[in-house]
Amino acid sequence: MNALLYYAIGFIIIWIIGILLRKKDYITLEFPLLMLKTERLRGTIDRIAKISPKLWQGIMNFGIPLCIIIMVFMIYALILSLQLMFEMPTTSLILPGVDIPGSPIYVPFVSGIIALATVMVIHEFSHGILARTENVPIKSIGLLLFTILPGAFVEPDDEEIEKCNGISKIRIYIAGVMANLGLCLVAFLLLTAVSGFLVNENVYESDGMTITSVVAGSPAEGIIKEGSIIHQINNQSIKSYTDYTTSLQNISKGDTVILSTTSGTYNIITQTSPTNQSKAYIGIRSKENIVVTSQAEEKYGTIIPWILSQLKELLYWIFLLNLAVGTFNILPAKPLDGGLVFEEMLKCKIRPDRRKEFNDSLNRKTRIFPRRIRCFISKIFNKFLNILDDHQLKEETINKIMKLTSTIIMVVIVVLIIYGTVPGILKMI
Repeated sequence: MNALLYYAIGFIIIWIIGILLRKKDYITLEFPLLMLKTERLRGTIDRIAKISPKLWQGIMNFGIPLCIIIMVFMIYALILSLQLMFEMPTTSLILPGVDIPGSPIYVPFVSGIIALATVMVIHEFSHGILARTENVPIKSIGLLLFTILPGAFVEPDDEEIEKCNGISKIRIYIAGVMANLGLCLVAFLLLTAVSGFLVNENVYESDGMTITSVVAGSPAEGIIKEGSIIHQINNQSIKSYTDYTTSLQNISKGDTVILSTTSGTYNIITQTSPTNQSKAYIGIRSKENIVVTSQAEEKYGTIIPWILSQLKELLYWIFLLNLAVGTFNILPAKPLDGGLVFEEMLKCKIRPDRRKEFNDSLNRKTRIFPRRIRCFISKIFNKFLNILDDHQLKEETINKIMKLTSTIIMVVIVVLIIYGTVPGILKMI
């Protein structure tokens, strides 16, 4: 059964249950939004927050300049994507197990679901943890469904957040992004360790290419089967991914490709790629057919290598999806976290007592430098604070800036998504 059908059936069942239980206190149904709320996990968030409030706040203080740098980079990346839009595909719809024709992205179903769960849970819980370190109460915690898009949420008391100072608000807003990037780093380190072990121990070797999926509406649909292993292309032996790409690099539209697989030999006539007119298109997804070497099988058996293979794939998608969601969320557009951060930066006001605290802290941290250098640093720092004081914006101006910025960024994102996915989706339909 196609993964898209699993999605459809699953979401229909969830919506039916939500409609039947809509009168319950823990269910909120405001189409297209369905929310399941609970207060049971508030104690868990409180306990984590109380482990070391200063530590959590210190990590977020480090994260503020980091997130600003990433924000600038992401704006540049959007501009670059617009420039390249007519040269190559720019973005793709991500649904684990669902294939979009011509899309360069395919997320495995099981690994993708688990990785997306880590993205949502750690992102929202981190907002809650930082809210509690700032003594902001948590109203509720839960899961949500926006039409077919799943999510998680932690609902802090907005009125209490408004009472916090600017730095405290920013710490709360960037908590989710920092958590995603932190998990991304952990997954990368573990992935490196697992991959290093597999290479050093010579656990696997490649023997052909396994067809993981056949794209609907493609030249290969109805001809070749998923799960088949390609051993030859146009009579050339295929052992690895390098062999695979080398054998296909000179294929043009209308050419006949002969695939010799474990399930038979197939002749497929290529078509033009739905998203890149300069490339030929077969319509299959494939990965290296990794088999356990005889040496590793004798040493570790078959179960341990299989577990490590699945773990490697899972860690890869946890790394990639947390990186993607974390960096996307810091874009300066509301309702994204980056939009809230940017708005708070525009509202920045330096109180006299806070200014004295900043200067005292600066003096303590620059004691190791000679007096002249300390004076120079202090002079530059206070000039920066003067600029902030002299250019404080009115509330109305801030709202206009945020509305314009958010609209421009969201329009660009929608354009990129439409350009990257609609041709393939229409072909699939």
